[in-house]
Amino acid sequence: MRSYLPFLFILFFTSAASAQSFSSFGSSNLPLVVVNTGGKTIPDDPKIEADMGIIWNGPGETNASTDAFNDYNGKIGIERRGSSSQGFPKKSYGLELKNDIGEDLDASLLGMPAEEDWILYGPYSDKTLIRNVLIFTLDAALGHYSPRCRFVELFLNNQYQGVYVLMEKIKRDDLRLDLAKLNPDELSGEDLTGGYIIKIDKNTGSGGSGWHSDYLNKANRRTFFQYEVPKFDEIQPAQKNYIQDYIDLVEKALNDNNFDGTNGFRQLADEDSFIDYMIMNELSKNVDGYRLSTFLHKDKNGKLKLGPIWDFNLAFGNANYYNGESTSGFQFEASLGNDDWQNPFWWPILFEDNTFRRKLKDRWSSLRENQLSDQRITTVVDSLTNLLNDAQDRNFQKWPVLSTWVWPNAYVGNSYSAEVSWLKSWINNRLSWLDTNIGGLYVGTSDLAQNQEVQVFPNPFRNDLHLKLSPNLGGNLSWMIYTVQGTKVAGNILQPESDQVTLDDAGLRVIPPGVYFIRIMQDGQVLLNQKLVKQ
Repeated sequence: MRSYLPFLFILFFTSAASAQSFSSFGSSNLPLVVVNTGGKTIPDDPKIEADMGIIWNGPGETNASTDAFNDYNGKIGIERRGSSSQGFPKKSYGLELKNDIGEDLDASLLGMPAEEDWILYGPYSDKTLIRNVLIFTLDAALGHYSPRCRFVELFLNNQYQGVYVLMEKIKRDDLRLDLAKLNPDELSGEDLTGGYIIKIDKNTGSGGSGWHSDYLNKANRRTFFQYEVPKFDEIQPAQKNYIQDYIDLVEKALNDNNFDGTNGFRQLADEDSFIDYMIMNELSKNVDGYRLSTFLHKDKNGKLKLGPIWDFNLAFGNANYYNGESTSGFQFEASLGNDDWQNPFWWPILFEDNTFRRKLKDRWSSLRENQLSDQRITTVVDSLTNLLNDAQDRNFQKWPVLSTWVWPNAYVGNSYSAEVSWLKSWINNRLSWLDTNIGGLYVGTSDLAQNQEVQVFPNPFRNDLHLKLSPNLGGNLSWMIYTVQGTKVAGNILQPESDQVTLDDAGLRVIPPGVYFIRIMQDGQVLLNQKLVKQ
């Protein structure tokens, strides 16, 4: 899959509150899009008919409001979209392209592959305006499908509405999420095995029908899975049963810690997709990651995969709750209180598995060399914000939210450049924390087997913990117990007087029950790194 670095585009709808009209706009080095509803208010549902025209003379060319519509000129259906974001004065929209008699029409917009369904996302609380586009750009370079998008400015019925993002909607399509089409008459055998798209999300928007997991999450709630493709009103009972049973098998395997046995996790699910999904959500510290806007898909005769990623406007520190503003800590373990939407129970189990941790560390290390290097991420941020150099000024004239707190900002800058500088600093600090805490997850083959020179017992343990040492073991020895997040909870220097040692540390007895790791060091080198369970 190619990596797409979005162009900046301008999109126009009409609003009575705007001071600048399309007719007086002049020109821009960016494409212009004009939508006219004939004065009708755009509802949440259903879509209403409107006209849309796009002026785009090519990348880097000047586009004037007096130019002809040369990229698209025709009918659309349009509605508001979003959940909590609908409370913002700047709305987001869903579009369907239509022909003259109202039928769905596939067409290419702004160089993106032809389709009928599109989204106009209006960043509002994200005052850098780039968080979604940034994560999609980074994710596309990892080798799998991520929605393509283009920055735009928006006029509605001749009135300026600010910077928007024209983006692909997640759909089954040869040039979007490439899955086999599952027809209503495909009810058995190989035909029944794909392709499906399932979503974990609020039951607003396109979803709403689905089933609950058999397993409780951290807050004793059950994850709700929604039918996305085929749509909930088109999917057949046999197809519902198949995909529900398949995801139930995956969850049962994880609940049973069955990774490689019969019907084990790795037989049923694409582990690499789970690892990349975790990396994207942890890199950005997405407070909605895992629990909302989470897509899963399964192709014909294929394993269950996570993705594509979606909705990162509250990521990269842009949330003052659930520890979202902090550059430390793993978001999959964040305390979400009594929130109705909790992280699925899978993630701590995956994270405790040695093979998963090793693969996660190896993938992170590999990506940090290129796709997620400091230099590349900085280059992408700079490229996107440079594209918005002129448009952001017009956006914040329309929506004067700089220096103003907008839910749920963790930082309020007094200028666009301050917002961007804070974002870049946050990313650098986050990368540093992840380098330490993912890089320290797994140290080598000692994670997979007990070292012959050191044995730890009992395991699981309640209070006392003992080491049995090889009689010939010398050197400067030390031990440390740390959480799965890498936080040290106990440790000390070892001065053994015999081949059996009782570990002595005040913190050892007071640590709560759970999964930990014990690390034994010899002359500064890791001698043993082993999972440990306290009951």
